[in-house]
Amino acid sequence: QVQLVESGGGLVQAGGSLRLSCTASGRTFSNYVLGWFRQAPGKEREFAAAITDSGGSTGYADSVKGRFTISRDNAKNTVYLQMNRLKPEDTAVYYCAASTSGSRRASDYDYWGQGTQVTVSS
Repeated sequence: QVQLVESGGGLVQAGGSLRLSCTASGRTFSNYVLGWFRQAPGKEREFAAAITDSGGSTGYADSVKGRFTISRDNAKNTVYLQMNRLKPEDTAVYYCAASTSGSRRASDYDYWGQGTQVTVSS
């Protein structure tokens, strides 16, 4: 089992920045691909970003590319999502997730955090 706990959400004005953190406990953190997903009210959960187990490769949804940066610190069992130039359409609950295979599909992720709310005002 892997337990994931997100933090860092909040209310920010459009154009602002937030950094989300997700700290893991349980099984070896460095064995997992980590992803950030988000879900806006009335919409399906969607992929935002992912990072490989070593941190050597990352991937982003087109909607966040160039504005968001995913990183990880395996020594601290933590993955981060730096979000810059935020837009009102970025408003959602953000979830971190862990996968042994890694993809952009939520169904490929085995463990999920409880989510953290990000609200961007216009």
